[in-house]
Amino acid sequence: MGSLPPNSSKRINIDEPRWNQDTYWGRAKHFFVTTNPLNLLCSSAELDKAKDIVIRYKKGDEIPGLSEEELWRAKNIYDSAFHPDTGEKMVLVGRMSAQVPCNMTITGLMMTFYKSTSAVVFWQWVNQSFNAIVNYSNRSGDTAVDVQQLGTSYVCATGGALVTALGLNAVSKRMPSVVGRLVPFAAVAAANCVNIPLMRRQELQNGIQVNSADGKRLGASTVAAKEGIAQVVFSRVIMAVPSMVFPPFLMDRLEKRGVLARYPLMSAPLQVLLCGLCLTFATPMACALFPQKSSISVSRLEPELRERIQKLPDAPTVVYYNKGL
Repeated sequence: MGSLPPNSSKRINIDEPRWNQDTYWGRAKHFFVTTNPLNLLCSSAELDKAKDIVIRYKKGDEIPGLSEEELWRAKNIYDSAFHPDTGEKMVLVGRMSAQVPCNMTITGLMMTFYKSTSAVVFWQWVNQSFNAIVNYSNRSGDTAVDVQQLGTSYVCATGGALVTALGLNAVSKRMPSVVGRLVPFAAVAAANCVNIPLMRRQELQNGIQVNSADGKRLGASTVAAKEGIAQVVFSRVIMAVPSMVFPPFLMDRLEKRGVLARYPLMSAPLQVLLCGLCLTFATPMACALFPQKSSISVSRLEPELRERIQKLPDAPTVVYYNKGL
């Protein structure tokens, strides 16, 4: 295939996703590529080559023989391993492409050993430690890392998950067996409701940057921050539903039929595989529920910012912000 032209009207804007982000399926396609676990198999040489292609193309260099498909492939590999703001290579388990394999293992084992207090404590701790690594690895590069904030979020989320799990475990002993199998989901949902707002509390206090349609910065809005964080929390909870709600019903039925008693060693591998199957689809589809570049009506913003925007020439009626993941 011929090489792409270095400077022309046909030049591809690889700063934006390949698919239309105004539609749900366009966003879903983008996240299916971003969360593809096969990207974890790329060698250091492949990662460095992809980074070189992306950087050179953005600079306007001509890359002989580079096709459009090869450019997007390099961009996908680059996005899967390097921080979008700093360009640093992220730790393996912190990458979006590690979400499915890591989550399926942790979630599957969390739901297998939900009856033991020591196992509940251990796997909830592992899960929140993994979440802390993901949150740190995918932090914004525009601001310094607040270690105290990260630590507070980690401790509170772990504590909230443990209190929920251990408390519900005690209550569920008097209920149908399937209720006990759903306790890990309740604990994870509770932890997300604590962890994400705490991790982003600076946005809740100082606001999140809002821009015009052409990217001009207009100010910071706490209203937009609250809306964006609420969308992220909702997406994370929905993401956990297929892998933490459907498998427990199947495992409960297998347990009642005596299958798990006859083949006890199949319990953990089966739960992990079921979680993996669910997460393969649930992760990108939940991430795609809301646009990454979300919009909010100027009339809904706080009075000070609203008045300032309305005084601008050709004042916009809608502004945009990055809701985060």
